[in-house]
Amino acid sequence: MASYAFRIVNVFAETTLGGNPLCVFEDARGLDDATMQALALQFNLSETTFVLPSERAAAAVRIFTPGYEMRFAGHPTLGTAHVVRDLAKTGDALTLEFKAGVVPVTAAGDRWTLTAPHEGAPRTAPAGLPDAEMASLLGLSADDLAGSPMWVDTGADQLLVPLKTPDAVRRAAPDSSRLDQWPQSSLGRKTAYVFAFDPTQPGKVLVRYFFTKQGGGVAEDPGTGSACANLGGWLLATGHALPATYEVEQGEQVDRRCRLDLAVTADGAIRVGGRVVEIGRGTITI
Repeated sequence: MASYAFRIVNVFAETTLGGNPLCVFEDARGLDDATMQALALQFNLSETTFVLPSERAAAAVRIFTPGYEMRFAGHPTLGTAHVVRDLAKTGDALTLEFKAGVVPVTAAGDRWTLTAPHEGAPRTAPAGLPDAEMASLLGLSADDLAGSPMWVDTGADQLLVPLKTPDAVRRAAPDSSRLDQWPQSSLGRKTAYVFAFDPTQPGKVLVRYFFTKQGGGVAEDPGTGSACANLGGWLLATGHALPATYEVEQGEQVDRRCRLDLAVTADGAIRVGGRVVEIGRGTITI
């Protein structure tokens, strides 16, 4: 039997018990893919990460949801960087190697920022459904849309759905009985990232991220860094004026408020940041 140390951190957290929780295994050497997947299911958080040696970066990182492995994800990147800085004494600038590529990460205290692993223009594609039908699947009307939904990929492809008002974001209620009609990502995932710019608070965006969960039904993620990066990709793809910075609010409806900082530079680099708070440590023996 062997013991493996892990830490629990909250990412995009403005309070100790806010944000999106993440489990980070400090040293995953000796764990095979099946065991990593089983551990992710055991902890049953949206993602669990496993730190491994890398010849290209401060560490290599594997990311697992309870049902599958991911090539890249935002809150696991920031949360894992927070742990790697402490373990490897890297200082406030480091890189992490993911299946999607090497991602640079920087810190100012406990606030971390990643640069999305995309080069050139973000990959985009039509939603694959008429606008009115996609709106209906989210419990909304076509009049709520501020533009056509589209797939955007700056590291992990997700369906972005622009809405006219924050009220429309709050009213979104996906119909779990019609999941067979949802368009699928390149990895076979069914997701929707609904967002609206707040006209009463310039520079703020209200977002929600829905995804199909293992065993059926729709879940809502408290804070989604990869989708926030794709919002940056959406700004690029739609010709938004650059540079651009936004404070992104997420998690209100699931009682896990998150704050994500989004910046798109004049040359198209996409940066996503937020605060990381460690709340616990332990070991598991298998």
